[in-house]
Amino acid sequence: MNATTTRGALFAALACVLVGGSFTANSLLGDYPYAGGQFLRYGLAFLLLVPLAGPGATTRLRALGAARWLRLAVLAAVGMVGFNLAVLAAERTAEPAVPGVFVGCAPVVVAVLVPLLEGRRPQRVVLYGSLFVAVGAFTVQGWGRTDGAGIAFSVCALIGEVGFAVLAVPVLRPLGPWLLSTVVCGIAAAESALIGVLADGDGWLPRPDAVEIGALLWQAVVVTVVGFVCWYMGMQRIGAERATLFSGLIPVAAACTAPLVGAGSYGAAQAVGSALVCAGVAVGSGAVSVWFARRGRAPGGTRQRVPERSLEKL
Repeated sequence: MNATTTRGALFAALACVLVGGSFTANSLLGDYPYAGGQFLRYGLAFLLLVPLAGPGATTRLRALGAARWLRLAVLAAVGMVGFNLAVLAAERTAEPAVPGVFVGCAPVVVAVLVPLLEGRRPQRVVLYGSLFVAVGAFTVQGWGRTDGAGIAFSVCALIGEVGFAVLAVPVLRPLGPWLLSTVVCGIAAAESALIGVLADGDGWLPRPDAVEIGALLWQAVVVTVVGFVCWYMGMQRIGAERATLFSGLIPVAAACTAPLVGAGSYGAAQAVGSALVCAGVAVGSGAVSVWFARRGRAPGGTRQRVPERSLEKL
C-alpha cells in the first residue's frame, strides 16, 4: 500500500467508525419524528458543506446531465433516507441485530457487484476479506428475534447500504468527495421534508429538546459532514470494493459505544467478532500481502525477492 491507498483506508475506516457511533445518538432520538430528524440532519449538513464544495462547483453541476442528476436523487433516496427508514421499519418486528447482520453482508455484495458492472471478474482477495468481515459482523451482533417483515426490511437496508457505495461510483470522479457530499445531503433533506409532510402532516417538524438537539448536531456535523466526506475520499483512493470492507467497523464501533449510554455490553463475542472484522479488512485491503512482500516472504513462508518498484503497485 502506498501513501495514497493508506490515506484512503484511513478515511474509510474513520467514516465507518463515526457511522457506528451514530447508533448511540439514534437511541436518543426515539421519540422525534423520523422525517423531521432526517431533514434537520441533512439540511444542516448541506448548509455546512456548501462553502466547502470547492471552486467551479456550479460549472461541474451544470455538466452532469439529467441521467446523473437522477442517479444522485436515487442515491439519496436509497442509500440515505431509504436506508434509515428500512432499519427503523425492520426494528419494529425484529431485534436490532437482524438488520445489522444483513448490512454486514454489504462488503460481499459490493465485492461481486462492482466488478461485474465494470465488466471484470471479482478480485479473489477482496472477496475473501469481505467474507471475513461479514462473519465478524455477525459475531459482534449475533442473531435476534424476527419475522418475515423484519427480514424483508433488513434486505432493504442491505440494498440501501450497497447503493450508497455503488450508485456513487460514476459521479464521484466528476464531482469529488466534497461536492458529492454537499449535493446528496441537499437532495436527502428535500426528500425527507416531502416524506414528513405526507406522513406526519403539520407535526413533522416539532421543536427538539436539548438532548435531541445534541444528538442531531452530532449526526449532522460529525457523522454526516465529516463521515460522508471521509467515506467518499476513501472510495476515491481505494475504490468502492475495498472501501466497503471497512463497513464491518460499523457494528464494531456500535458495540464499543453502546455501553456508554447503557444500551449494551462488550463481551467475548464482540471481541472475537472485532478481530475477524479487522482480519478481513487487512486481507481484503492488501495490507497482509504488502506486509509479507516487505519482509521478502510469500504468504506460504517461501522467501522471495520483491523489487522495490513492484511494491508501489500493491
